[in-house]
Amino acid sequence: MHLLRYISVLLLCLCCFASGALAQQRKVQHKPFIDERHFHYGFTFGLHDQGLSLENNGYVDPETGAQWLAENDRPGVGFSVGVLGEWKLNQYFALRLIPSLHFGSKHIEFRNLQNGETVSQDLKSSYIALPFDIKAAAPRFNNYRPYVLAGIQPMLDLTSATQGRIRTQPMNFMVEVGMGCDLYLPFFKLIPELKFCFGLGNVLDKKRTDLNDPTKKIFTQSLNGASVSMVVLSFYFE
Repeated sequence: MHLLRYISVLLLCLCCFASGALAQQRKVQHKPFIDERHFHYGFTFGLHDQGLSLENNGYVDPETGAQWLAENDRPGVGFSVGVLGEWKLNQYFALRLIPSLHFGSKHIEFRNLQNGETVSQDLKSSYIALPFDIKAAAPRFNNYRPYVLAGIQPMLDLTSATQGRIRTQPMNFMVEVGMGCDLYLPFFKLIPELKFCFGLGNVLDKKRTDLNDPTKKIFTQSLNGASVSMVVLSFYFE
């Protein structure tokens, strides 16, 4: 539901932008030769919403009869920073490498279906990410140039070992798609971008040898798997 909302808002904004751009007359171009360089670099910061899709299995504790249901019940807004390296392939295509850090958390609520009891956990994450994307850009019009991108993103969670009731594995791979627009300003290029990232595998750590208390193990036993997703709003500066 959240994803559809983001996409709808984004498409509406792009339609409004396209209508306005087509109605404009030619203007003086800022930074007219910046796209002639074969290599671009810059830095980025932004916000993201990270989520965890949980697969419950209906496990019932044979001793107590407790059955726990887990869900990621609220958005997990965090912030992101990184550096950008872009290699121009031709007039329309480029390869991008963006080493990044993502800091945030995912709030998980567990509900006992037997008596209604609830407990919660904040799954804090500090990701080192290395997105590798291919970018396809439209021709420049005045001081605007929209583009789309797709790629893959390996991620390493530095804080997974400190998580509690459930724990995620540190390594994960994600596919990502997104769109943005190059804005050519008088002294630099600003690039707002919206990107959707989807985890490829199960990140739930089922081997909880660190837990000896059965009342804590049951939360992991109640799940078959988990997958990470992110929506990232970034601002690049070149």
